[in-house]
Amino acid sequence: MAKPVSIEVWNPSGKYRVVSTKSMPGTRWINLLIAQDCRVEICTEKKTILSVEDIVALIGDKCDGVIGQLTEDWGETLFAALSRAGGKAFSNMAVGYNNVDVNAANKYGVAVGNTPGVLTETTAELAASLSLAAARRIVEADEFMRAGLYDGWLPYLFVGNLLKGQTVGVIGAGRIGSAYARMMVEGFKMNLIYYDLYQATRLEKFVTAYGAFLQANGEQPVTWKRASSMDEVLREADVISLHPVLDKTTYHLINKERLSTMKKEAILVNCSRGPVVDEVALVEHLKQNPKFRVGLDVFEDEPYMKPGLAELKNAIVVPHIASASKWTREGMATLAALNVLVCQDLIIELHLILDQVQFI
Repeated sequence: MAKPVSIEVWNPSGKYRVVSTKSMPGTRWINLLIAQDCRVEICTEKKTILSVEDIVALIGDKCDGVIGQLTEDWGETLFAALSRAGGKAFSNMAVGYNNVDVNAANKYGVAVGNTPGVLTETTAELAASLSLAAARRIVEADEFMRAGLYDGWLPYLFVGNLLKGQTVGVIGAGRIGSAYARMMVEGFKMNLIYYDLYQATRLEKFVTAYGAFLQANGEQPVTWKRASSMDEVLREADVISLHPVLDKTTYHLINKERLSTMKKEAILVNCSRGPVVDEVALVEHLKQNPKFRVGLDVFEDEPYMKPGLAELKNAIVVPHIASASKWTREGMATLAALNVLVCQDLIIELHLILDQVQFI
């Protein structure tokens, strides 16, 4: 029998029982659920990642819906448990859902929701931040100062790369990839090369218009190019940011062979999914090419890093914080709650609820 899990309860007398496997930012999402007569139970276990057994215990005998996290394994066992408890809704507080077995959800009649859109700009901002930090060696310089090693200005101290006039490459020009591209083009006047199965018409129009603006003001115009292959982006770009979905075709998209085609002083940024990059091959490439730099927000075997990565000065690593702005995380929590309400048909006046979440 599963061990009991500690919880915090809101609206104890609510008609419907909704469980959140983690505490989430803000209270708007809680108030939305309470307004529709939901009893909200929030797991307070001091664990970063709950086990399947923990979540089964949370679901219990009666549960109308669950809000879960991308670190959880939502497959046959959990959807069977939720179905037995009468639940018909699972909401993943993430834009992706590679932790969710959609076939199992369909088998047990559970609708699955995610939280796209609200994290577009926030994720793109972190990718841009990692690009700049890697180019200008900011983390290395910060550690140098804190270690008390700075004893005066030197011409060669932490010399990095200028972004202006260089080429930024984007692999996957969807919402986040296009937002990142716009930031780098407009913010640093970089030229763009991108690869996507679909033409990014709005992005192309933006770069064209910005190039015309620069030219009209006596500056060098920026340019764009849609690459015929991903390898073309890797060969030509100075900074490459990865924004594909994770599936069988993109697993280890960046491997030893493709790393070898990139420029020796290129910068690679990944804020998409860890397994898109062969991390073992990346560590070896970073060791052999000290001027090659990388900024990673996600990892192949999260929360772990492959051996050797943490020790490399030419790698910037952060703990999956691409969506970690207050506005975005509260928005994700709100969307997650709305998913449960919509999938369970618990919303009585949908337009009144939507009026409360216009910030999304």
